[in-house]
Amino acid sequence: MSEVNSSTEKDQEANSSTDKGCIPSSSCPILEDSGTDGEEDQGVTLVEVLEEQAQLEEDADAVLGGSDDKNCTYSLGYVKRQALYACITCMKNSNGKTQLAGVCLACSLDCHSSHEMVELYTKRNFCCDCGNSKFPSKCSLNPEKSEVNDKNHYNHNFNGLYCTCLKPYPDPHDTNPDDMVQCVICEDWLHGKHLGKAPPSDSDYSEMICDGCMTKHDFLSAYVDEPAVQVTDDAGKEKDSCQLEQWKKKDTTALVQATYWPEGWRQRLCRCTKCLEMYSTKKLEFLLDEQDTVEWYEQKGKSAGINRPSHNDQMMAALSSLDRIQQVEAITEYQSMSNELKEYLKKFADSKKVVRSEDITEFFSKLKERKRQKEEKKNTRFSPK
Repeated sequence: MSEVNSSTEKDQEANSSTDKGCIPSSSCPILEDSGTDGEEDQGVTLVEVLEEQAQLEEDADAVLGGSDDKNCTYSLGYVKRQALYACITCMKNSNGKTQLAGVCLACSLDCHSSHEMVELYTKRNFCCDCGNSKFPSKCSLNPEKSEVNDKNHYNHNFNGLYCTCLKPYPDPHDTNPDDMVQCVICEDWLHGKHLGKAPPSDSDYSEMICDGCMTKHDFLSAYVDEPAVQVTDDAGKEKDSCQLEQWKKKDTTALVQATYWPEGWRQRLCRCTKCLEMYSTKKLEFLLDEQDTVEWYEQKGKSAGINRPSHNDQMMAALSSLDRIQQVEAITEYQSMSNELKEYLKKFADSKKVVRSEDITEFFSKLKERKRQKEEKKNTRFSPK
């Protein structure tokens, strides 16, 4: 699935003239190991470790930063946009019949921590279903809920299937994996090869509307390739002037293919009385809301992450207090721990289980115990007789 990526650089102190030596950087590798046949493993630098950590934090903030991981969102009603999950385990146990349902971030972590979950990324205007009549047990965060949320919209994504090909993501049987793009209207994720028109190679677009939605809402064809315009309050009050009708006079042909829209394209949409009624009838009012976009949601999440102390800053502060040898030892330990943690988390990804806080605690407890045993063995080996 396509992601929004950006990078954050951290200033590095790397003055080799100090007594403590330089903090490992691109010119100061922390690990170097000569390989066989003259090949050399360059190892990993601190800069690379910190950059990877910063990118992981930013990606997590983009998707989850705008969602609450402690409190069920049911009390907020139909949330404008939030991260959602589908519980396959509960769906299979739901009175013997399949019922599509979605749960918020907090419920996925608290009520369904050991279940098989499907990550749905974000969906609009959704009220958390956890614990209602579709589930075998009540929500532990908010037990008092309505039987159903009749305004929620569900599609095959809630069953772990995507695109018109109705395949899971990732598809274990697909020998030629393809990036997926989310349609801004139906919010399904579709493979580029199944869109009728592949995404621009330069990714120079803000949102995509799939061919199915273009066919269903053919009036959108009139806005394709039109220059962006800034809609002012005065323009919105011109009830008798329909921009859509003017563009239709240009003999616009309805497009039966996916379309890719630049940033700000929603501002082109006509806001006359007739068009506003059409949006309401088609349930497309969200297109006029700038806070509906995934971009707005992700920026909100990233902004929330700015106020959180960075792991990178904390690591750099701790390392700066060590001498050169201690720095190398610390980063070596960090790399070893990082590799072990990745292998540990891979088991959860393969089994499609949510990682609980207890699982992380267990991992570090075992890591701490191995380190203690290692130190005891070391002390025994070098203890004087």
